[in-house]
Amino acid sequence: MKRSSMINILNRETIDKIAAGEVVERPESVVKELLENAIDSGANSVSVEIREGGLSLIRVTDNGCGIEKEDIPLAFLRHATSKLASASDLLHIRTMGFRGEALASISGVSEVEMITKTKTSMFGCRYRINGGQEQELTEIGAPEGTTVIVRNLFYNVPARKKFLKSPATEGARIADIVEKTALSHPGISFRLSIDGRNRLHTAGNGRLSDVVYTIYGREVTSELLPIDWKGPGISITGLIGKPVIARAKREFEIAFINGRYIRSHIIEGAVEDAFRPYMMLHRFPFALLQLTTDPEQVDVNVHPKKLEVRFSDTNAVYRSVYQAVTEALQAAELITSVKLEEEKPAAPSRGVGDIPVAQEDRTEPFEVKRSQEAAEAVSGVPKQSLQASGPAEAEDTYIRPVYGRPDFLKKGSRIAEEPEPPRQEHLFEDRFLSPSSVPSFRMIGQLFETYWLIEFSDKLYIIDQHAAHEKVNYERTMRALREKTLTSQNIFPPIRLKLRPQEAELVLRNLPLFQELGYEMEDNGDRELLVRAVPADLYSIATKELLTELLDGLSEDRSLQAAPDILRDRIASMSCKAAVKGNHYLSQAEMEALIGELLTLENPYACPHGRPTIISMSRYELDKKFKRIL
Repeated sequence: MKRSSMINILNRETIDKIAAGEVVERPESVVKELLENAIDSGANSVSVEIREGGLSLIRVTDNGCGIEKEDIPLAFLRHATSKLASASDLLHIRTMGFRGEALASISGVSEVEMITKTKTSMFGCRYRINGGQEQELTEIGAPEGTTVIVRNLFYNVPARKKFLKSPATEGARIADIVEKTALSHPGISFRLSIDGRNRLHTAGNGRLSDVVYTIYGREVTSELLPIDWKGPGISITGLIGKPVIARAKREFEIAFINGRYIRSHIIEGAVEDAFRPYMMLHRFPFALLQLTTDPEQVDVNVHPKKLEVRFSDTNAVYRSVYQAVTEALQAAELITSVKLEEEKPAAPSRGVGDIPVAQEDRTEPFEVKRSQEAAEAVSGVPKQSLQASGPAEAEDTYIRPVYGRPDFLKKGSRIAEEPEPPRQEHLFEDRFLSPSSVPSFRMIGQLFETYWLIEFSDKLYIIDQHAAHEKVNYERTMRALREKTLTSQNIFPPIRLKLRPQEAELVLRNLPLFQELGYEMEDNGDRELLVRAVPADLYSIATKELLTELLDGLSEDRSLQAAPDILRDRIASMSCKAAVKGNHYLSQAEMEALIGELLTLENPYACPHGRPTIISMSRYELDKKFKRIL
């Protein structure tokens, strides 16, 4: 008879290495865990130094409370922590770390040295532990706080090194986590040094805008809107970027919950839905949001790296974020201010085989900065120092990105290097679209039977008549949806839809939503839906296909306060077809009526597809072009 497989009890070394694999995935993981410990220690200054992407050296120093001598060895035991006493404490975690795994996991795959001193101790302590094995614990002179030095990461698990990227890439990952930590704690001063070169230094003065300035530069900081919103059981603060600085990637939607950086499709969805009326397709907003709520409403113990959380009420979180962002956008006048730049002819570059390559660098501005840093790390040739204590020092330390050419430049031309980007007007400037401003308008006339030119204050405003009329049509229909004034149109024979079990449950739960839209439907049994009426105002698009797509748009997490995306898209297309086109003559009276309708809209600045309805140009810019100002 064949003997069954034996069950082995793993030794401590193997257990530690397996556990370390869950927490310490790469050098970035080490830095993240040590930063969290530094923050929990009460530090207001934290320094990070790495070499060779963190593989040869990671040093994190803080001026926090330090660790008592007798507690130091305990800190390196698995599941030993000062932040939890019982399982019930997991329900109201207020610290960054809590599992007691970080130091044990790190020391299991590296050589670790800790130097620490408390305020009441006369001497500090030096503790060394390699591969989970204690080496020494001695007293030494040291300042108050803690320094953790991690050397030769993964020296005893060489197979894991094979999965790491280049030192430059690993260094960029570490820079990213330090930046996000600095953004989540603007009251702490953070320094980052990579291979002996200073890469980041924040002031720690509590102003988020100063941290943004240091990390992303003046161009981004000048186009931000503040958020300070409070709702039942939750408050949201932070900064969002105006649509003019929208990006092609989602990575600049950054969220924190009670000071912890997280990734949440609930929050991302709410931010993008709020921005959608202002945004071009396939563009994503810049957003830094700090959510503060009762820790009992958030489960942070669902991911080994603590990057994901579970909310007790996802719909409430979605609604709160959506409302906070929407209100901030609606409070600002978002007319893009165009600046005329000098054009410089550019010969096409040549690639391999003398084939022309793209004349226009479409790399995102943030990606340009990252690429430059990566190139420095590889070449060893430093660019300008990136350390600065605040805006005054940081202004000249970052290489400003080259923005793509504006639409009105001729194809093949290039804008001057390092131009000021387009900017959007702020709330406290004279508002163009306000009833009090209309009497001061001077209607210059129609240009190319497409654009209307209007003088107001010291600016020239240009309105795209098609985009403006399209937005008016769209908002008119969407307002009817919100105010539930849509009527129903009976259809015969009725539409029959066969649903899957999950779909049937979602439809029945959200039946009031469809009734508000103007649908009349009933459960016909055996998961069959019978639709007897559709929205009268949407009759031309309220087909079986639209209804099917609306059903597909339902999900467990998305709030149904806003109309489903597919319905908005269909209404946008319908509004576009009904709008006055370009190359069409409008009288001044018709244009004034159109402006009057724009005044009634919450967001008159972009058409349903995200194109601007209005741009402006200052008299100052024109004076510069005509050399009245030198």
